[in-house]
Amino acid sequence: MAKDYYQILGVDRNASADDIKKAYRRLAHQHHPDKGGDEKKFKEINEAYQVLSDTEKKSQYDRFGNVFGGGSAGQPGWGFGPGFDFESMRDKFGGGFDDIDLGDIFGEMFGFGGRKQKDFKRGKDIEVDIEVSLESILKDQEKEISLYKLNKCSRCQGKGAEPGSKINECFSCRGTGQVQQIHKTIFGSITRVTICPECGGEGSRPEKPCNVCKGEGRVKTEEKIKFFVPAGIDTNQVIKIEGMGEAGRKNGKGGDLYIRVFVKKHPIFKRKGDDLLMKESISFSQAALGDEVEISTLEGKKILLKVPSGTESGKILQISGKGIPHFSSYGRGNMYVTLVVKTPKKLSKKQKELLEKLKEEGL
Repeated sequence: MAKDYYQILGVDRNASADDIKKAYRRLAHQHHPDKGGDEKKFKEINEAYQVLSDTEKKSQYDRFGNVFGGGSAGQPGWGFGPGFDFESMRDKFGGGFDDIDLGDIFGEMFGFGGRKQKDFKRGKDIEVDIEVSLESILKDQEKEISLYKLNKCSRCQGKGAEPGSKINECFSCRGTGQVQQIHKTIFGSITRVTICPECGGEGSRPEKPCNVCKGEGRVKTEEKIKFFVPAGIDTNQVIKIEGMGEAGRKNGKGGDLYIRVFVKKHPIFKRKGDDLLMKESISFSQAALGDEVEISTLEGKKILLKVPSGTESGKILQISGKGIPHFSSYGRGNMYVTLVVKTPKKLSKKQKELLEKLKEEGL
């Protein structure tokens, strides 16, 4: 015969989630083996609560009942032995069996599919963006940011309990942090182990929760974090700082902090990989005769650039080692200067006369 979980907990089928939880706690205390109760009855109460406290499982139970290998009221039971026939199963469901994703069913119920159980105590990761100037990445630098996030509670030191109060074993899971959950499927009733809903997988509960963090072991506070930005870093590169995300529950592992870097545009220089590109205007006479022109570097220093005679507009000159430091090796990229020959728009009388003479000479 199928078990009547409502009868086991002594609640009506229309009982609210709060009523179900209150009934479970009352009966669990009453029948707990450590308090002289019946262990078999305690397990039965726990089984009923795991089903009725879960909306999806409760819905399945209300529709299909408690289905074991031998079947239950109004429904046949199916096993997974040598005689299991998928074709007959499809016929029983009127041809709709093709729509059922067996991978999802087996993956969820049996843990197939390579999914790993998440660390429920681990804190969340945090991602922030920062901007740095192009000239600042010429050398290593230390930066500091201020984050308002969940940090370890200073009052209880992350334990979640008031200082000096006892931490008792969870009566529901008996200290294991895990309980059995029953899933109702078309194949029958399948049991798996999951996190205890009473203690959140801790296996224990504080006699008196911390007054500050309310038992979480963490509170939101502002924290200043210093970190290292290596020379040569580029836009969209990410700096990872392990454990500096949100604090985990009750001294659980902290999340990680991911800092995404954006390099601001420069008014003169344009970055291309580890090289720098810039433009420098020169006069017609400098282009024709050659000259030395003073140009700026990213460091802010001035250097002399030799312009060869006969230079045409658009010619590119290379200055070695004046680019961006290589991110993962020694040395620096190069600087490339594009020369632009200026065409004067306003000429003095003397300049016009000189150009006329040059024109007569075929220039």
